[in-house]
Amino acid sequence: MQSITETHMTVARKERILQFGEGNFLRAFVDWMIDILNEKTDFDGNVVIVQPLERGLSDMINDQKGLYTTVLRGVQGGKNVEDFRTIGSVSRCLNPYKKDDYDEYLKLAESEDLRFIVSNTTEAGIAYSEGNSLEDAPQAAFPAKVCAFLYKRYKAFNGAQDKGIIVIPVELIDKNGDNLKRIVLQYAKEWNLEAGFTTWLDEACDFCNSLVDRIVPGYPRAEAAQLCEKIGYQDNLLDAAEIFHLWVIECHKEFHEDELPFNKAGLNVIWTDDMSFYRTRKVRILNGAHTMSVLAAYQAGHNTVQDCIADKNLLYPFMHGGIFEEIIPSMDGSKEELEAYANDVLERFENPYNPHQLLSISLNSVSKFKTRNLPSLLGYITKQGSLPKRLVFALSALISFYEGTDYEGSALKGKRDNETYLIQDNQDILETFAALYKERDEGVARAKRISTAVLSNSAWWSQDLTQIEGLQHAVEKNLEAIWSVGMQKAMQAL
Repeated sequence: MQSITETHMTVARKERILQFGEGNFLRAFVDWMIDILNEKTDFDGNVVIVQPLERGLSDMINDQKGLYTTVLRGVQGGKNVEDFRTIGSVSRCLNPYKKDDYDEYLKLAESEDLRFIVSNTTEAGIAYSEGNSLEDAPQAAFPAKVCAFLYKRYKAFNGAQDKGIIVIPVELIDKNGDNLKRIVLQYAKEWNLEAGFTTWLDEACDFCNSLVDRIVPGYPRAEAAQLCEKIGYQDNLLDAAEIFHLWVIECHKEFHEDELPFNKAGLNVIWTDDMSFYRTRKVRILNGAHTMSVLAAYQAGHNTVQDCIADKNLLYPFMHGGIFEEIIPSMDGSKEELEAYANDVLERFENPYNPHQLLSISLNSVSKFKTRNLPSLLGYITKQGSLPKRLVFALSALISFYEGTDYEGSALKGKRDNETYLIQDNQDILETFAALYKERDEGVARAKRISTAVLSNSAWWSQDLTQIEGLQHAVEKNLEAIWSVGMQKAMQAL
C-alpha cells in the first residue's frame, strides 16, 4: 500500500500559526479547522507545531510531511455518518529539545507572517514553576516558553505594535488565556525584562480565553488497518473524532473573525466577550462526566466510554445519576437547558464509531478533577447541604487508581487484575502517591492515612478538603470498600 506522502501533495503556505502541542485533539480540531479555512476562504496559512515535551510525535509527523487523516464519525438524523479528510494545514513539527529544531523555532519569532499561537498542554500546562530562565534552550514550563518566545519577537521588531500575537490556548482551565498571560508576566518580572515588553504584551498582543468541545478518541488502533484499506493509503497518524465541534473564543480587544474567518467556512465558532456560560456548561457536564466516571469504570473492568454507556446495570446509572442528580443541581442556570445539553452529551458518549479509551482520558486526573468535578462537589454541598455521593466516590476512585510504587519511564505502574496500566501525571503528584502507597499498613488505618494526606494537600486542590464536614470520612469508607470487595461491588453499594 502506498503511503500518504505518495498519494497526497503538501501545499506551501505562509506559516501563520504556532501551535504548542502535537496531540490528537489539536490535530482533529484546530488543524482540521485551518485546513477547511484554507479550502473555503483566502486564509492561506499553515500551522507549525512545537512539541512541548522532549518525547512526542515530531518524527512521525515530519515523516508524513505533516499530512494525516481525520476520521469523523457519528450518528446524525438516525443515520450513520462518516467523513475522511486529509489534513494539509501542518507544514512541520519542531522538537525544541533538538538544537537544529530549537534554532528553527526561534526563527519563527522573527517571522513577518506569524500571527497566532494556539496551545493544548493539558490542564497542568498553564502553571508557574520555578527554575526557568530566559537563557534556557528551551524553558521547561510552557508559559516560560511563551514568555521567552514573545520577548524574542518583541526585540526582533523593536516593539512594533503590528507584530503582536493573538494567543488562543485551549487548555481546560477557567480563563485559560488570562492565566497564561498572568504567568508570562510573572516570568517577565522574574527575568527583569524591560517595561516596554510588558506594555507591548498589553497593547499589541491579545490573550484570548477559549473553550473547545469535540470528543477526540484519537488513533483508532483496533481498526487502523481496515481504515487505511478504505482510504487507499497508509497513514500512521489517523485521528478519529466525533462530528460535533464547537469553539468559543472570548476576546479582550476585538473579535478576530476577520483574520480567522471560521464562520465564513461554515465552522461552529462563537466569538464573544463573555464565554462563562458555555464554559461552565461544557466543563462541568461533558468533561465532568468523563472525569467523574472513567477511573472507577476502568477499575471496574471497562476500557472505553462506550463500555460505560452500555453497562446499564452499574456504570451508566452511576454516570447518569452523577450528571442529573449531582452536577446539574450544583449549577446555576436553566435546569431545562442544562438537562437538554446533558442528554445530548450522553448521546455523543454512545457514538459507536469512537471507542474513547478510558486510560487516554485518565491523563493528569488530579488537575482534571480539580477543574471539572470539584466545583460541582462544592456547589452541591452549598446548595443541597449534603455530600454528593457519586462525586465523592469519584474522588475516592481517583485515589485508588493512583495506587502504584514502581515506574515505567516517567509513569507509575498500576495494576488491574493481572495487567499493568500506566498512571500519568505531574512528577510531584506521582511521587507523592508512590510514597503514600509504599507504607505497608492495611484496612482502616491505610484508608484513613492516605485519604487524609490526599485531601489535605492544598497544593493540589487550592484548599484543605479535610475541612469539609464528612468528606474525609466518606472517602475513607469508600477506599475501605474498594480495597476489600473490589470496585464493582463498592459501586453497587452506592
